Amino acid sequence: MAKALLESTPNGLYCAQGDFYVDPWRPVDRAIITHAHADHARWGSKKYLAANTSAGVLRIRMGEKANLEFQPLRKPLTLNGVQVTFYPAGHILGSAQVCIEQKGQRLVVSGDYKRQADSTCLTFEPVKCHTFITESTFGLPIYRWPSSESVFSGINDWWRNNQAAGKASLLLAYSLGKAQRLLAGIDATIGPIYTHGAVEKLNAGYRAAGVAIPDTAYVGDLDPKETDWSRSLIVAPPAAAGTTWARRFGKLSTAMASGWMQIRGTRRRRAMDRGFILSDHVDWHELMQTIRETEAENVWVTHGYSDVVVRHLQEQGLNAKTVETEFEGELLVEPSENAEQSTEQAK
Repeated sequence: MAKALLESTPNGLYCAQGDFYVDPWRPVDRAIITHAHADHARWGSKKYLAANTSAGVLRIRMGEKANLEFQPLRKPLTLNGVQVTFYPAGHILGSAQVCIEQKGQRLVVSGDYKRQADSTCLTFEPVKCHTFITESTFGLPIYRWPSSESVFSGINDWWRNNQAAGKASLLLAYSLGKAQRLLAGIDATIGPIYTHGAVEKLNAGYRAAGVAIPDTAYVGDLDPKETDWSRSLIVAPPAAAGTTWARRFGKLSTAMASGWMQIRGTRRRRAMDRGFILSDHVDWHELMQTIRETEAENVWVTHGYSDVVVRHLQEQGLNAKTVETEFEGELLVEPSENAEQSTEQAK
């Protein structure tokens, strides 16, 4: 029997035949990266390989010293006799699935992915394979996402109502991916849009990649005493909530955009005025749809509710197992690995 193309190690998923890791947890000699979020793109490896669509944001996140190499989507590259191909994952700008092939075996590491339409990144492409490695961040039947259009409509109404009440609107979301998706989806004619430094820095990477994002102004460039915040929408990472940075806006309403807002009580526990259900991950139904479309007979499940998903897949006759990870997908507070993600360092 041929040796599996990937194995779990203390450093993460490793391909011995090709001598590379996929989204390693610790510094290694060669890392293949699915996307630029800090829990997948870890600093310190000698060499990195990623899809070329992630070049701008990955460079912003990893810094100039990181040894980054980029490969076009759908164009195979051979590493020590193992073929590696990137396909769109639909998670954030530049996110990609990693297809690994050798001697008739085909394995796909999906990374994080979503199926909803998103103008800020390429749409997920199902890839047929023998083994599919999938996240299960929202792997419970209770998770079923509303349409993006209805969510953006709700955000617009909330913003207008806050204006009428003389309140600033502080919208919390991951600085990479979610923030730009929100900016591209809301009605920018309602009022001025301001951003936290972590968001504004990554907006530049999206604009450089040709993604249409409305005009925004960095909060740090404005005089708080001379700025009327009451008509504005301010987009910031979740860690900004309740900080000195946020108190400059005076009277305000705070909301968060996350898949976790589907859970009753999450908004109240986070002391949010509003919660908008918007995730950059698949819901339960999209997860099951994707697994069917890959036609994989082996499914490795990681992140989130992996045990629940594995049990369900085994009942469907699939060879499914849980793969342990050090990270848990979408969190209520953005994973902070690099300096630009820190609220205090990116005011």
